Amino acid sequence: MTEQIHEAVRERYAQSALQVQQTGQAACCGEEGIGPELYSALERDELPDAAVLASLGCGNPTAVADLHPGERVLDLGSGGGIDVLLSAKRVGPTGRAIGLDMTDEMLALAQRNAAEAGAGNVEFLKGQIEAIPLPAASVDVVISNCVINLAADKPSVFREIARVLRPGGRIGISDIVAEDALTPEQRADRGSYVGCIAGALSFTEYRSGMAEVGLTDVSVTSTHLVTDGMHSAIIKATKPMAAQPVAVESPSELPLAVAGCCGGGGCC
Repeated sequence: MTEQIHEAVRERYAQSALQVQQTGQAACCGEEGIGPELYSALERDELPDAAVLASLGCGNPTAVADLHPGERVLDLGSGGGIDVLLSAKRVGPTGRAIGLDMTDEMLALAQRNAAEAGAGNVEFLKGQIEAIPLPAASVDVVISNCVINLAADKPSVFREIARVLRPGGRIGISDIVAEDALTPEQRADRGSYVGCIAGALSFTEYRSGMAEVGLTDVSVTSTHLVTDGMHSAIIKATKPMAAQPVAVESPSELPLAVAGCCGGGGCC
């Protein structure tokens, strides 16, 4: 099941990257509350057009991550590189912005966008967010934009976030989150246009999942409603200065994403 989910998501995002490169048109998921309009005009003007067109996010994590010069930032599911490039500007030449994505086509697009932007303090890695290919305690900030809801094994994602963060590090994530009253089946019934919302965690599940891996000051704040009972939200948390390894619950304890981005073959 996990590999089926990975492959379905990989295929959908590969198609999106190729659409941008071949047609110069925005990728799917451009409805209200999803996509490039969530970035300010000033931010969009700073970036290559292809980076903006490839945006499939549900928020703007760089706007809430409070990045500082010299920091190392990791973007989970970096896609065409929009949040990596914005982060690179904020952390400056003494900092580093790292993008992680599992889709070859998106990685190629991100590399092209970084070269066009002249960004010398970025790098892109291939891998899955359930197994981040970086050493422990190697980044100051983890960001992500509407990607964790796609993960098949969310406890592993949370564990990996806590592992790669330095003590005192923090997260600033945008994601799709379900109201607590919705069951996983009800989440699956909410439609496909928001992008794999059947895999979205509830507000309580998100808070408890972060706490289980030892993160503190966890907040999950709705920014806007994307469909009935489903919200785009900002998730913040901190890794304590004296953090200790914490066991996480079994992957079966939290909902899996459906096999297929955007509810199968359709666009968001």
